[in-house]
Amino acid sequence: MAHSSMIKVTVVLLLGSLSACGGESPDATLDSPIGEQEKGGEDPYLNGPYSVQTNWPQPIPGHEAWVWGASTGVFAESPDRVFVVQRGELPLPEGMEPGWDALASTPGQRAIGGNRFVSCIYVVDASGTIIESWEQWDHLCASGGRGPHQVAINPYDPEKHVWVVDDQLHQIFKFTNDGEELVLTLGQRLEPGNDETHFNRPTAIAFLPDGSTFVTDGYGNNRVVKFDANGDFVLAWGEQGTGPGQFNLPHGIATDQDRRVYVADRSNGRVQIFDENGNFLELWPDINSPFALQVSSDGYLWVADGATNKMLKYDLTGRLMFAFGTYGLEPGFNWGIHGFHMDTDGNMY
Repeated sequence: MAHSSMIKVTVVLLLGSLSACGGESPDATLDSPIGEQEKGGEDPYLNGPYSVQTNWPQPIPGHEAWVWGASTGVFAESPDRVFVVQRGELPLPEGMEPGWDALASTPGQRAIGGNRFVSCIYVVDASGTIIESWEQWDHLCASGGRGPHQVAINPYDPEKHVWVVDDQLHQIFKFTNDGEELVLTLGQRLEPGNDETHFNRPTAIAFLPDGSTFVTDGYGNNRVVKFDANGDFVLAWGEQGTGPGQFNLPHGIATDQDRRVYVADRSNGRVQIFDENGNFLELWPDINSPFALQVSSDGYLWVADGATNKMLKYDLTGRLMFAFGTYGLEPGFNWGIHGFHMDTDGNMY
């Protein structure tokens, strides 16, 4: 993407919010970095061009008395089938119209408290219309947790199973693509631990073509856990600390075509890179607060910075190539980007 190119982006502001972005992908590619550092780094004043599609997604029919809860994860199986996970719904304040934004209001009008665990997993088409609500699984969220943390599909899985990470339940769920069946559960419900069968508040998941699965076991254990295609434990690495291979809240994870594993070491302000066996390769420092990662199909690492509210684009050598976004409550602005995903057409959610 040349520096003059414009990213067409759709932003939906949801409580706790991620940004949902869409539009045509640019037809040019960056030919030079914009960052000063050789690896990592960011500039809070950089804000490249992008356009915004508003009013996406649409309110859920029949839920007019409620507004979105904290939306923590998104995954676009295709531009016409986008999964979103949220921490339930919040009551609409008296006198407010359906579709009212739970954040863009005066403090006295904000939706607070009284949330209900309904529509924790839902699916949206390209127009923003809710086409599925997996309310049959809302009970998983309602008993002891706060709602899902991330949703993902293994891109190499022909059956397109849907994985949902729930940090406070200490569990990860694998569903059939239609949501009819729960086929695998990793971790023990409400039992934190640091062994082969327990997590302590896992945060995110990533995959390899052979079905290997990597989990950032993040808030409590500060490690990465690897499972095979059957969900059996293979290995784990990491501990609390600031050195190479140590973590302070590993919050996001991604893999590339060379089977390297990228970890968003959130509270250490960096991205660490490993081989598939957990051997440390390198780190990219001075990234304020990396929340989520994705390696795009054209071979760049995108990073969501939840503190600066920016999307950051790096080449795979670690050079900053592009950035956009800033704090705000209006369409096109961000507040704490917790998760994101790019679809096959280059749209970003």
